[in-house]
Amino acid sequence: MGAGLGFHEGERTVQVRAGEDAVADRNGTMMADSIIAGARGFIEKQFMVVLSSVDVDDYAWASVLYGKPGFLRTENGSSVQIQVAAEERDQADPFWSNIEVGTQIGMLFIELGTRRRYRVNGRVSRLDGQGLEVDVGEAYPNCPKYIQRRQLSLQDFAQEPDASTSAMITGGRQLNEAAYTLIRNADTLFVASSHAERGSDASHRGGNPGFIQILEDGTIRVPDYHGNSMFNTLGNMESNPKTGLLIQDFTGNRQLQLVGNAVIRWDVDDQDGATGGTRRYWDFTIERWMLRSVKQGLHWEYVDASPFNPAIAGKPGATS
Repeated sequence: MGAGLGFHEGERTVQVRAGEDAVADRNGTMMADSIIAGARGFIEKQFMVVLSSVDVDDYAWASVLYGKPGFLRTENGSSVQIQVAAEERDQADPFWSNIEVGTQIGMLFIELGTRRRYRVNGRVSRLDGQGLEVDVGEAYPNCPKYIQRRQLSLQDFAQEPDASTSAMITGGRQLNEAAYTLIRNADTLFVASSHAERGSDASHRGGNPGFIQILEDGTIRVPDYHGNSMFNTLGNMESNPKTGLLIQDFTGNRQLQLVGNAVIRWDVDDQDGATGGTRRYWDFTIERWMLRSVKQGLHWEYVDASPFNPAIAGKPGATS
């Protein structure tokens, strides 16, 4: 690991509980305090970035920003520039108000079509009318597991939301049917979490449609599959349960954002193999949610599901 980097107490607690602390130490050598040269070109050609930011109540929110390739830049790997002019920002997205009060953010650069991703956590050092700059604290690659391949076939970054779907819907713990449908059909989930000292983190979860469960009391349950054993997300949940989720509606150009409290469930009965053998889930109790249209006109083409996805009992693995 780079100088000053290491696992915080929440990450270590989960690693030890899972019996994977030795593997975590080996994989942790990938972590650095700057972006490696090979990842800089990858970042600069992306048209989307997943972000994690924290609000005044300490809840982490997951957001996705879109722009023409080149709106993300990193010249020397020590910082990332995100170029989104003030007049182009969707002020309904909590990200923009969150970074006015808290400068720690997480960034996930993910290319769905190639299953490549790279995580960067840092602190906002500049915010002005042209965009923001983030000083890098941690940077490391992630494996391609559980990513469903999608290609962007058409993009119109100047398009406004359709008037019939542009209304933002907000609520407390009770979801409406549109939100329930998105959750039940989702094969891709973005997660925001944070740690008081180490900052905010954005990550990805994926699986076959139906991998996200809604329990009878409205709690959302997500299986935790085998990963890199570092448990950055679960480690943050262990230290701070105030977590955020985002589900992208790839056909309707909408985003469902939720914040709530997460708790890890260990050694759960899993006769159908829904966790891929880990017998580990995390439950998410909703505190607030919003469903809104994405400003940009994006047209996605589904390619295929990850071959690593555990099967969902009684459901086919394909999606559209």
